[in-house]
Amino acid sequence: MKAWQFEGEGKPISLNEIPEPRPGPGEVVIDVKAAGLCHSDLMYMEIGAGTMPFLPMTQGHENAGAISALGEGVSGWAIGDVVGVCSSGVRPPLGMFTPGGFADKLVADVPDLARVPAGLDLSLAALATDAGMTSYHAMIMAGGASTGMKVGVIGYGGLGQIGTRAAVLKGAAVHIAEPKHEVWELAKAAGVAACVADADEWAGQNFDLVVDYAGFDTTQKAINAIRRGGTVVQVGLGKPTFTILSHTILGRTLIGSLGGTVADIEEVFDLLLAKEIEPAYTEISFEAIGTGLELLKNNQVTGRLVARFGD
Repeated sequence: MKAWQFEGEGKPISLNEIPEPRPGPGEVVIDVKAAGLCHSDLMYMEIGAGTMPFLPMTQGHENAGAISALGEGVSGWAIGDVVGVCSSGVRPPLGMFTPGGFADKLVADVPDLARVPAGLDLSLAALATDAGMTSYHAMIMAGGASTGMKVGVIGYGGLGQIGTRAAVLKGAAVHIAEPKHEVWELAKAAGVAACVADADEWAGQNFDLVVDYAGFDTTQKAINAIRRGGTVVQVGLGKPTFTILSHTILGRTLIGSLGGTVADIEEVFDLLLAKEIEPAYTEISFEAIGTGLELLKNNQVTGRLVARFGD
């Protein structure tokens, strides 16, 4: 079968021929139908070579498809069931420590399976397994966005658009900071109160919560925006390190949110199916994954890229 693999530091992702996987006890094989592209894929190629247990590594941690083989002891699932795969569950992170879904087939552990409801497009199902799960968990579970809160979202990209809408649905007054003016209309259509180009403009405005989906020079700006007792949730990893002024965190909370749960994914599935959340995304072919990652690297993507294949 074919797989897009990272082969080592400084090398581009490569399309290789590899053996088909077999399921072990408690595992299933999934025929991948859709796989989302993520900035984390780029991060893995930049900093992950020294931590990956083996190379080449098949990337792709945002996947949906149909079960095609069952391992020993698997119950509650059948061949043909349509599923998404939680990327922060039992199995170590897909695409970095275990082979991911930029391939015709993917092995997954049963506890990491999220059942895709009938009628949900598989591109949406795929992006829900990471962009959906991670953004929803950070905003709702970690950040606690709720009615009456003043909430800031830094970065209206693949994650920010979903986190924004989730907070709007909870009744929060949501503001976004996003330098790409062309997405402001999308944000306003999702129900945001206001848009700014730079979170610096929020300084001293007493936000209850700011979720930073960017992670460039934005963390300090998020802290400057929240009130005493407020919270910043850090999700984005635009830069490997950041600094903050020590005194500005006193009386405030800064937490990191990583991934989420199968339950988070299935809640996002339901919101997507009901069209309560309608993220912007673009479909590409399996063969275009390498080109798609270059587009991401050059900040030329609105919303999410999803590769469709295997149909």
